[in-house]
Amino acid sequence: QVQLVESGGGLVQAGGSLRLSCAASGRTVSSSAMGWFRRAPGKEREFVATINWSGSFTSYKDSVKGRFTISRDNAKNTVYLQMNSLKPEDTAVYYCAASKASGGSSTHVAYDSWGQGTQVTVSS
Repeated sequence: QVQLVESGGGLVQAGGSLRLSCAASGRTVSSSAMGWFRRAPGKEREFVATINWSGSFTSYKDSVKGRFTISRDNAKNTVYLQMNSLKPEDTAVYYCAASKASGGSSTHVAYDSWGQGTQVTVSS
């Protein structure tokens, strides 16, 4: 089992940027696809972005394309989510997830390890 710890959340004004980090421990995730999901108040958890084991494939939720970038540093066992041009509707708890598979996926069932989440609040 891998432990995932997210950091980098906070309060930011609309149009601002944040960079989330997800540090993995317990086992290497260098061969695992990684994903970011979020849950807004009163809403279901939703997919945000995914990256395959090598970083050669990424996929995004339509509403964040062109604003968010997922990346990884396998030497540091860490995944990142750069969020630019943030909007109030991006407000949510953001979760990092690791898959036992190497390819990226937008479905939560593909992931077997989850972090505790980090709060992102975007004010208008």
